[in-house]
Amino acid sequence: MSKGLGDRLLRAIRPRWLFRARRNVPSVRRGPVTHVVILDGTMSSLEDGEESNAGLIYRLLSEQSGPELSVYYEGGIQWTSWRNTHEVLMGRGINRQIRRAYGYLASRYRPGDRIFFFGYSRGAYAVRSLAGILDRVGLVRAECATERNVQLAYRHYQAGGQSPAAHAFARDNCHEDAVVEMIGAFDTVKSLGLRLPMLWKLTEPRHAFHNHALSHCVKSGFHALALEETRAVYAPVMWKSDPDWSGRLEQVWFAGTHGDVGGQIGGFDEARPLSNLPLTWMLLQAELHGMPLPPRWRDRFPTDPEAPSVGTWQGWSKLFLIRQKRPLGQDPSERIHESAIARGLQFPLSGAARGA
Repeated sequence: MSKGLGDRLLRAIRPRWLFRARRNVPSVRRGPVTHVVILDGTMSSLEDGEESNAGLIYRLLSEQSGPELSVYYEGGIQWTSWRNTHEVLMGRGINRQIRRAYGYLASRYRPGDRIFFFGYSRGAYAVRSLAGILDRVGLVRAECATERNVQLAYRHYQAGGQSPAAHAFARDNCHEDAVVEMIGAFDTVKSLGLRLPMLWKLTEPRHAFHNHALSHCVKSGFHALALEETRAVYAPVMWKSDPDWSGRLEQVWFAGTHGDVGGQIGGFDEARPLSNLPLTWMLLQAELHGMPLPPRWRDRFPTDPEAPSVGTWQGWSKLFLIRQKRPLGQDPSERIHESAIARGLQFPLSGAARGA
């Protein structure tokens, strides 16, 4: 049952091209496997020209061969016709997206494996919430990873994970310890689709249960943030340093807007060298944490701090009339990347470092 769970959950998404998963389900006797879960932002996919930085990470990892790497990617909600416009606007489907990723990981993970999470925009919020399930409930063991147990794990997560029933479920069905080596987040925003004015407020209460904080089951968190994003409804969901957490946290501000930092440049190829700055920074952190990457991967992503930005007035962005600069320096984990300083941007960052 557990062997086919991930594939059954994957088939639940429509259309099918929004996800990719390497189906290298290993046998019981195998060496350690690196599992990488990548959840993309709204309107992002693996279609040519539509790849965000999250999608480019998937493409890079897909070049690796062998059973020691398991990669899962799911694109964000797509606008396919006017009939599903409300789903895009309201950010529907994040809970199903998280459950699918959880089921995929649960059906493949074995003790001794390594886990990496990456996400962009609402996909970053989703992978942070996915780590929250591991913290509150745990990761269901492969032999217990039935569809019913995945649903139960999520319900316990929604309820806070502190009930006697939740503790009994974790004891009977979950690994004692499943650690995430690294979460890589590109400009996290809440799970609310395009977040049009007024409409996004209606969805807030439904997502209040999500746990996006760093916890004992996460070793490191890296957050790439957009210095020049001004749309108020795209306020970033920051991590907060916790003195009781022993992991490593870096939240780094890069030049550009939400789309620049996430690599969602909408065919404006001139902005790609600017978007490659947070991408290469994130990939370097992953490589240092043991994620396998192809040789000379950096040569594929030329960077330029002077490259143009996609801006904040394209397409749907014209509807966002409330604008304000993002507050900086609210957590000691923040710093401004040296490339933003080289670009000549002037942003005071009180209480946090500047440069590399």
